[in-house]
Amino acid sequence: MIKERIGFIGIGNMGEALLRGIISSGLISPALISACDINTEKLKRLSDESGINAMGNNLDLVENSDIILIAVKPDTIRDVLSQISTNLHQPKWCISIAAGVTITAIENLLKNGTPVVRVMPNTPAMVGEGMAAICPGTHANDEHISKTQQILRAVGKVIVVKEKLMDAVTALSGSGPAFIFLLIEALADAGVQLGLSRSDAFLMAAQTVLGSSKMVLETQEHPAVLKNKVTSPGGTTAAGLYELECKGVRSAIIDAVVAAANRSKQLSSDSK
Repeated sequence: MIKERIGFIGIGNMGEALLRGIISSGLISPALISACDINTEKLKRLSDESGINAMGNNLDLVENSDIILIAVKPDTIRDVLSQISTNLHQPKWCISIAAGVTITAIENLLKNGTPVVRVMPNTPAMVGEGMAAICPGTHANDEHISKTQQILRAVGKVIVVKEKLMDAVTALSGSGPAFIFLLIEALADAGVQLGLSRSDAFLMAAQTVLGSSKMVLETQEHPAVLKNKVTSPGGTTAAGLYELECKGVRSAIIDAVVAAANRSKQLSSDSK
């Protein structure tokens, strides 16, 4: 277990997903977790449900935390960091999950020497199946990296990347769940059109995606190889795959990820 106190500034969708996932994993005691958010009703509800400490303002949160996890929207992070900078003295350090906000932008708003680790997690962290990428800042050492990995491994998988790849990470694994949810919805809609009940169709679609993903991870085989094992010559799968290729589904997915990456780059540029 982690014994340091951790404070969440912002408990929006991603912040809440990560917070709940960490609590569910048992890695950190709720008594060591604090949170602050402008949505005081949500904050109180989360505190009542989980046992975390609801803080009235960001400065009190920083004073009562060792690790400060910044989970605010990119357009508000400047104000937040400027506000807490004076109180954020070493050995306190930051983990930022603000999409598109560079390490340089964060470090420039904090005291010189403040360790920062930038993280791009995703919402499946809420159910312990998250995917996150991290990159250390100028002053982050091996201990900061290791501690961040430990936190994120409690809610899924984590890799370390160079910061220049964070836009790609944001687009693929950060935005990716929304693309998969759309796929599940479409598969289920097709099942309903073919006569299945809505509940059965959603169960079949979601479990099929889950099982297929598990096969990729556990067999370590290329998805194309696994796809070919399902596809008999002249069979039902071949007919369906032909339609997907004709409709440009593969290129549409690639374009969606590239568009998300371009938007992340734009946010990074705006944060400078």
